Amino acid sequence: MTALRVPARPDEDGVRLRPVPWRRMAGVTWRQHRFALAGVVVLLGGLAVYEWLTGESLHRAWAAAVACHPVGSPACQGPVSAFNYLENFVSLGGPLQLVPALIGAFTGAPVLAREMETGTFRFAWTQGFGRWRWALAKLAGLAAVLAIAAGAFGILVSWHYQPWFAPGNQALGLTSLSPFYTGLFDLRGLAFPAWTLAAFAIGALAGMVIRRVVPAIAATLALYAGLAFAAARLLRWHYLAPLVTRNPDVPGSAWVLSQWSTKDGRFAFSGFPPGNLLDRFCSSVPAGKGGPAVEAFTRCLARHGYTQWTSYQPASRFWPFQWIEGGWLLALSALLIAVTVWLVQRRAA
Repeated sequence: MTALRVPARPDEDGVRLRPVPWRRMAGVTWRQHRFALAGVVVLLGGLAVYEWLTGESLHRAWAAAVACHPVGSPACQGPVSAFNYLENFVSLGGPLQLVPALIGAFTGAPVLAREMETGTFRFAWTQGFGRWRWALAKLAGLAAVLAIAAGAFGILVSWHYQPWFAPGNQALGLTSLSPFYTGLFDLRGLAFPAWTLAAFAIGALAGMVIRRVVPAIAATLALYAGLAFAAARLLRWHYLAPLVTRNPDVPGSAWVLSQWSTKDGRFAFSGFPPGNLLDRFCSSVPAGKGGPAVEAFTRCLARHGYTQWTSYQPASRFWPFQWIEGGWLLALSALLIAVTVWLVQRRAA
């Protein structure tokens, strides 16, 4: 046996080395992605300060309007109008819809795409930690941190908008929104951290498949937008079978899905009554398509044998819907992360 063929340490030949502990990989992940996590903290922190300040104003206005008695008196018009004016801030929920997408695009997409694009994965995968453990440690650790941060922010957003969902608002003449209000449902409760986690998982998979940072970011934004649109427009109202009633007094907090009318047990029309029908039976009712006019038309047509039906989701289903949406998003995120780790394990170094 030549010197070149003699093992350096014969007594350890064939002995399997102990894998690097998970906690050491957590430290590596932190050092590699601390600037991205700091960006998330700055983004959510700045939004949290704004939500807190505007939420304080909203809660004070709501408390003043609720405490004013007697209801409907001239003295109460000022507090009620002040609270209803703040309804303009509901539109601020729209920009917040971008937050999970931005976190997923700029935190999730570069996690693996940067390693692939720069070629540093060749060094990382040859270390004693193992490639699949390396990928899982990075993805699971970052996902947990992002979910916790987004969950805390979601609690603050829920508190901010709570006065608009108070059940007694309608009786007091105050603005009342359904808990399923488009643009706010997925910012509250379990939905916001679940959507953030899904965006991160989409970004990680896109980065592993595309292997370039900028295209992976663009793909993440596009895929997330498509998923969010499909959930809001196609999936959400199917979570539980809607209730159907012919009682015209549907609670204002309910999510009305559709309305139609029948006569003699047969379908007549859907939505707002057609003009020719109103001209024929209800010409004396004041014109208009909202509020009291709709109720007046409904009562008028009821006297001529028309029955209005309403399909809706009651406000009491808000938390079941939150659990359902959070559950399938969590399952989707776990699946996407598992596929990403599998691709890491399968890819030749």
